[in-house]
Parts: sequence; structure tokens; C-alpha cells
Amino acid sequence: MSITAADVEDTVRTTTATLAAARDGDWDARAGTMDWTCWETVEHIADNFFFYAAQLGPRVADTGRSVPFAWAQHREGGPGLVLFADRAAGPAGLLRCVDACGALLVAMARTTPPDVRAHHDDGVLDTAGFAAMAVGETLVHMHDVTEGLGLPWTPDADLCRRLLARFFPGAPADTDPWSTLLWATGRGELPGHARRTDWRWGVQPSG
Repeated sequence: MSITAADVEDTVRTTTATLAAARDGDWDARAGTMDWTCWETVEHIADNFFFYAAQLGPRVADTGRSVPFAWAQHREGGPGLVLFADRAAGPAGLLRCVDACGALLVAMARTTPPDVRAHHDDGVLDTAGFAAMAVGETLVHMHDVTEGLGLPWTPDADLCRRLLARFFPGAPADTDPWSTLLWATGRGELPGHARRTDWRWGVQPSG
């Protein structure tokens, strides 16, 4: 039921392929209901891939704090990131950043022992957990971005089920997995269940 390096690789591929259809779109449009723009949100996706890969990199893992990169905001209200895409390179350059950073996490997920533990702001994650967190954040943030850019986006149902089992084990199991993941992350309605306004990823190690 865990999220694998192959899942990360597939997520990177489908993300970049989907966004490539909107290279002439309005990347400064608001991403769904977020305060971030579509460009900023995709930068956040790339930054997640890089940052999570980096947590698995040190020879001695640290569960007490993240690798201490400096972060910055390019505008008030925008995301705080470690890395930014060169705006002059346009959407094609931004997608290359996603592709490159995603490849780093794929490599780390494939080569890091499964029992490694490292810090996440909400707790501690194992190797599969960082892969799962990156995939989960990418899926839901792609929902935000594709709303802003007017693109279709429906992830694989089995992948959504595995993310729900990892991070939201108490979520309904008899509903559409993608709709349930959106509901669990405060992004959608689920019949018979109150809309979630206060939620967090369940990030403790799986084993």
C-alpha cells in the first residue's frame, strides 16, 4: 500500500504533461481558492520534490530539524520556497524545474533505505513517507493549478486510495477516492460529511 519511487516518477510525468497543455495560459491567475498564483503553486510543487529529496540525503539523518536551507518569498502572501524558477524561461522552464526536482526525489526514494527517518514540520517521515507526501501535495496542488488554468485533472484512483490509507486512515472508504482526498485536504464536499476546514497530513512513519 506504500507510495513508491515509481509512483513519484509517474506523478512527475503526468504533472508536466498536463501543464504543458497550458504553456500559453495565464500563469498569474489564482490557483483555485488559494492566495497563490498558478506559477507560484507549481514552483511550490518543484520545491517540495527538491526539499523532500534533500531530507533523505545527509549521511546521518536528523529527526529534530529539516536540512537548514534558507528560504524566501518573492512577494508578500506568496509561498516561502528554497528554490525559484527563472521567470524569463517561461512555463517551459518552470516545467523543466518540476521535472528535474522530481527526478531527484525519484532517485532518493529508490536508493535510500526504507528505515531512514527524517524531520518534517508536522512530525517524522520515513523514506516512503517523503515520497508519499510529495505525491499527495502534488495531486492536490495540481487540482488548484488546473482550476486556475482551466485544465482537466483526475489522478489515478488506486494512488488516491493509497494516499488516503497513509495520511487519512479515518477517511471514508466507500466513496470516490479522488473526491475523498480533496475532501480530506479541505478542497471539496463529500456527501454525508461536513466540509473540512481544519486538517493536517498524518505524517508519522509507516513502520
